[in-house]
Amino acid sequence: MKTFSATPADIDKKWIVIDAEGVVLGRLASIVAMRLRGKHKPSFTPHMDMGDNVIIINADKVQLTGKKREEHFYWHTGHPGGIKSRTKAQILEGTHPERVVFQAVKRMLPGNRLSRSQLTNLRIYAGAAHPHEAQSPEVLDVKSMNKKNTRV
Repeated sequence: MKTFSATPADIDKKWIVIDAEGVVLGRLASIVAMRLRGKHKPSFTPHMDMGDNVIIINADKVQLTGKKREEHFYWHTGHPGGIKSRTKAQILEGTHPERVVFQAVKRMLPGNRLSRSQLTNLRIYAGAAHPHEAQSPEVLDVKSMNKKNTRV
């Protein structure tokens, strides 16, 4: 038996749209990260960008379990005493709620150059509208995959 290694000619990328309304953030992020890497395909090759293009809509309506809404995101400005923080609730209610979903997906991927290029295939929108109708994306229903994927 020979090990199959995909070449750029073997790669077939699809467009997928996921509705994040009522879906638990961590479960959504793990499914999206798997789709971005291409691990759901039988021809998965670790060193190739085989993943699909993923569109996430309604990112502002994602659910967090437990006390995770009160957890902080920290960052540093680079200046002395420049550490800053915001809770996830503040970010979700603010002007860029899609950043919470982006950070969750980013942290589910390995920290290398390939993952950074795979993140360019992710598009996140706070509302229900997206400008990618021309690509005719398929709908992936994350809510029906497992009953634990949603919170009421």
